[in-house]
Amino acid sequence: MITYKTTRDFTKKQVEDLFLSVKWISGQYPDKLFQSLQQSSYVLTAWDDEQLVGLIRGLDDGCMTAFLHYLLISPDYQHQGIASQLVEQAKEHYKDFFYINIMPEESKNASFYECHGFSIMPDGVAMQKHNKDFK
Repeated sequence: MITYKTTRDFTKKQVEDLFLSVKWISGQYPDKLFQSLQQSSYVLTAWDDEQLVGLIRGLDDGCMTAFLHYLLISPDYQHQGIASQLVEQAKEHYKDFFYINIMPEESKNASFYECHGFSIMPDGVAMQKHNKDFK
């Protein structure tokens, strides 16, 4: 049975393993990744007993705008509704905010978010700057 928690009692190793399981480069920086999650506005995790199997985080300004980022599920647990549960609980957490923005890293994931009430912004475009000297 999958349980969901907003406590941040995950270890650096658990986070690293989860991110590397989906081949996200963030997992190669476990110290910074762990620190970023500890300092995020909202983190919701999914657990199978003591194993971290999923995660979503929110970044927000406290009242008006929230960004959901880092939705990931361990490959062994995908297609079981865990991602949907994480998104729905995050939406509930941010229900009093004016905007909830999602930042999907890949356009192929847009339809998943559309099923959860998100829409592509008219004439919107995601942008990013990559600091190549990041350590």
